[in-house]
Amino acid sequence: MNNDANLLLETQQKLKDIETALNESSIIAITDSRGTIQFANNKFCEISKYPREELIGSNQRIVNSGHHPRSFFKEMWKCIGTGKVWRGEIKNRAKDGSYYWVDTTIVPFLNDQGKPYQYISIRHDITKRKEYEDHIKAMAYTDPLTGLPNRHQLNRWMAGHTAGEEHPYTVLFVDLDRFKSINDNFGHSLGDLLLQEVANRLNDCLDTEDFLTRQGGDEFIIILNKQERQAIIPVVERILTRIAEPYCVNNNQIILSASIGISQGVLGTRETYFEGFVETLISKADTAMYHAKTQGGNQFCFNTPNQNMEIQRIYQLEMKLRKALENREFSVVYQPLINLTTNQMVGIEALLRWNNPELGTVPPNEFIPMLENLGLIIPVGKWVLYEVCSQMKSWQEQGIIMERASVNVSPIQLRDKSFAWELKEILAETQLDASYLELEITEGTILQIKDSSDTLSSLKEIGVKVSIDDFGTGYSSLSYLKKLPIDTLKIDKSFIDDLDADGEFLVNTIIHIGKNLKFKVLAEGIESINQLLYLREQKCNEGQGYFFSKPVNQEEIALIYQQINRSDLPPRK
Repeated sequence: MNNDANLLLETQQKLKDIETALNESSIIAITDSRGTIQFANNKFCEISKYPREELIGSNQRIVNSGHHPRSFFKEMWKCIGTGKVWRGEIKNRAKDGSYYWVDTTIVPFLNDQGKPYQYISIRHDITKRKEYEDHIKAMAYTDPLTGLPNRHQLNRWMAGHTAGEEHPYTVLFVDLDRFKSINDNFGHSLGDLLLQEVANRLNDCLDTEDFLTRQGGDEFIIILNKQERQAIIPVVERILTRIAEPYCVNNNQIILSASIGISQGVLGTRETYFEGFVETLISKADTAMYHAKTQGGNQFCFNTPNQNMEIQRIYQLEMKLRKALENREFSVVYQPLINLTTNQMVGIEALLRWNNPELGTVPPNEFIPMLENLGLIIPVGKWVLYEVCSQMKSWQEQGIIMERASVNVSPIQLRDKSFAWELKEILAETQLDASYLELEITEGTILQIKDSSDTLSSLKEIGVKVSIDDFGTGYSSLSYLKKLPIDTLKIDKSFIDDLDADGEFLVNTIIHIGKNLKFKVLAEGIESINQLLYLREQKCNEGQGYFFSKPVNQEEIALIYQQINRSDLPPRK
């Protein structure tokens, strides 16, 4: 065999080897100039799930998924039609309806006139790579806990909705009330499950053209495709109602509420300030939400210019509050507790006050929630307990003997593991017998503290008394209440202020409940002789209020103690 024949055989073998390698590693298809399939290798049949006899003679469109626009294939044909090689990624659809991605190279074969007469398509399966890319993309734009879009997706969504035209937006900033206490009491795992359910409920309240995203923590942002208040308010009310419906998570019944801030604006055609526009709207809605929260939560509020001024004051207060204990700006005042049968002063309630050199006197309802939010209530609360115990011991040494000093305690203090130990230390250091100290806990606090019965029992073991403040404003069941180691029920001032027929019925009911449960009953906010006489008639045990004395400093308590004990209050019938 001559050299030319050997060379031909070698070339044929190489071509055969190349063909084998391509068939084993690549998806090969050959089409004519119109895209009719003339050849399909085994890998093409496997990935497309079409038998070879169905592929041969069919147009390449048989695997078209519809994913790519017409312009995509128009550009592709324009490229290979001029004899150039085209490369790109194509999403195809198999016979069973499943989708797959291929990295494609199309090589045109030209005739003598330089025109393509057939095309060889060499493809490689990149489906897994594309799925991974989609997963990474989803992680970048999706909140992993709730599956909702995150802030990155919010920016993309709003950018896609401007379309170069002015567009009105309504932003809702939704923040769950007291959610931290749920995490503290039940654990973050339950809190996460609760957030997932909240996300589902929020979704149920919205239309398809609205947008919901989780801002982070227990905060959600909603973009409504509505501008008129008469259309917005029903949506917001529906959200508040749905969130307030009871949750059952891991056999725990949870009650939630939310505060919602609302802002509105119109995005113009200048896309250069788009991100700033979004941030401004969200910031305004956040301010309105904070205002709703300061009003007690479970409500909504539209953003106003006045709120922006208020938020500046809040930031200023927070800055000053962080240094208030160190700068000795706090003080304690005392309001007498009166036995309504004997007219004797039997105790005092200690009340925290804050006077800043620059801000002046700041109301307690303004700074105490801040102490809790900033985590300062624990050191400040410890300081208050020490001051009150020291003062109570000092009065006793002066011959002013009262049954108890009552001190308000935050749920954050009660959840602090070192609270009971530190309380024992304070009592020991001040040498005050524990029986002279009473801790006031609001009815709402009981609902916030997991195993509150155990918590209160541990306090009773120390020897201190326990009272329930603001009774009647919460939602605790009587069956639960009777199991708690409580000494005193305090009727909330709001009931005493409104002693009409309905108000009297409520007050009578509370007094009756307290006495049947063997609790002492104290009425807050007594300001008139008529209120005093009525409460005496109902055999209410104790009372406090401006009728007897406003809160005063420790120097005035001795005088008031003597005056009240000698007063000519109308005798009890």
